[in-house]
Amino acid sequence: MQEELQETIDEIAGVLGASATLEDRSFQLIAYGAQSGDIDRVRQDSILRRRATDEVRDYFERFGIAAAATPVRIPADTDLGVLARVCVPLRHGEVTYGYLWLLDSGPLTDERLARVTPLVARAASVLAQDARGRQDLGRDLRALFASDAGERAGALERLDLQGPVAAIAVREAPGRVVPLWTLPRTVLARTGSPVALLAPAHQAADVAARVQGMYGTAAGIGGVRIDLADAWLSWREALHALRIAEHIPRFAPTAHWADLGPHRHLARLGSPDLRELAVATKALLGDEELVRTVECYLDHAGDVKATAAELGVHRQTLYYRLGKASRLTGLDLHQGDDRLAAQLGLKAARLLKGHM
Repeated sequence: MQEELQETIDEIAGVLGASATLEDRSFQLIAYGAQSGDIDRVRQDSILRRRATDEVRDYFERFGIAAAATPVRIPADTDLGVLARVCVPLRHGEVTYGYLWLLDSGPLTDERLARVTPLVARAASVLAQDARGRQDLGRDLRALFASDAGERAGALERLDLQGPVAAIAVREAPGRVVPLWTLPRTVLARTGSPVALLAPAHQAADVAARVQGMYGTAAGIGGVRIDLADAWLSWREALHALRIAEHIPRFAPTAHWADLGPHRHLARLGSPDLRELAVATKALLGDEELVRTVECYLDHAGDVKATAAELGVHRQTLYYRLGKASRLTGLDLHQGDDRLAAQLGLKAARLLKGHM
């Protein structure tokens, strides 16, 4: 797909004599042609950083490009470093799969743009076909992660993938859609809440960082499985790890199941068990400053100096807060069992926020 799209964008740039860039719906760069004439900061950033900034994206979307069926002319904006350009939505079957961007030098008249209509249609068709292929693989991935052994067996027969692998769960950011067709062919993916991915083990961390960094709020990576038949176990772990990443700050934004330690046990608990643990520190939950103080103190194993430094407070302030926490909960934070109860209680309370 990438080679075909690169050839298409080169042809478009050659026919029009204009700088051309091809991006997906999320403004991530797919291909670009040779530079012709002036260049602006937006084109530079797109090529160097592989995607447009949020400010530029908001500016372009203001002109209705996502729903447009014909080329849209975007005026220049000095503050954003945007030169005048034409956006040609890459639509196939009434769906927009990406955008062709042309710096409007020449100028680009409607007659000139009409010359590349077949090439634009070709690029849109390629993106649509790849998207459909990804959706088909996504259905197989859903079956592979299913709790039913029969469904998993059917998916294993259809999928041509070798281990070791690791599953990834990503929570999409509001308004963002992960362009599955931009992921490496070695990665299986399906949309949903969360987005599900299965990657070769050596690629999992990079794929998770890329998807989470561009399109998500948090991600969880499951343990490595040698046998593809056990990938569903990695998916369960990825979901647990995502839950930890979303609610335990020290693991945000991406949590690896292998690194969670005792948090694995907390992540597996249901609401009743979590509520039982959270009772110990229920009296603190209305005071986030106090909660953060106690958590920091416990995470530092009772090291007053390190805790005060991280919180940026005087030691006397720290002692005051810890004393207040002890009075409210009835827990002696100098005693091992009480400290354990407090630590488990606070972490259970955080996980409850995403489990009710």
